[in-house]
Amino acid sequence: MPFSFSYILLIVVMLALGLGSQAAIKMTYKRWQKVGVAMGLSGAQVARQMLNSHGLTNVSVQCVAGELTDHFDPRTGVVSLSKTVYNSTSVSAVAVACHECGHALQYAEGFLPMRARSAILPVVNFCSNAWVFVLLVGIFLGMLNLVWAAIILYAAVIVFQLITLPVEFNASHRGLDYIKSSFPLMAGEYKGARSVLTAAAMTYVAAALSSLLYLFYMLGFARQN
Repeated sequence: MPFSFSYILLIVVMLALGLGSQAAIKMTYKRWQKVGVAMGLSGAQVARQMLNSHGLTNVSVQCVAGELTDHFDPRTGVVSLSKTVYNSTSVSAVAVACHECGHALQYAEGFLPMRARSAILPVVNFCSNAWVFVLLVGIFLGMLNLVWAAIILYAAVIVFQLITLPVEFNASHRGLDYIKSSFPLMAGEYKGARSVLTAAAMTYVAAALSSLLYLFYMLGFARQN
């Protein structure tokens, strides 16, 4: 794809969205990582209580390396919390732990966007690895059909990103509902938990927006050739 001014501007905007959203979540996370919750429970303890309260005693909670590497794996039924979340009694730790447990609840209840995301994941993995190669071959060989094929593959990746948005927002909603109803958090602590999860969700919004911008650029490129 030619390196025109519009293309360079697009890359700059995409980088700004990505780096800006990542900076925001790290800043918010670190801010509320310094504030302990009144209940004095760690992220792991809160996660265990949340899962048990919804009858998910079969879902285990484990500690993993890294920072912000927290996730739920429906294949193994394990909520993995990074060390700073697993052991910490901070507002950030509790917020992240409850968010990941929200994903476990989604899976247990058959939440439709979660099911759809899981169903298309194998296809999306292929598309995400193939679209760049197909696009480059199409451009270098001047084969417009391959360029359009790359666009279709890339569009499938975007569909996955768009489906991910309600999954992430719903998991945060479930986590915040549990925090609010189950623990005597002060208003400031609840506000902090909401800020952490909102900043995290914005990283997914920024990624989806960047992908849509790139898709529109590729569509314009294909139509001009």
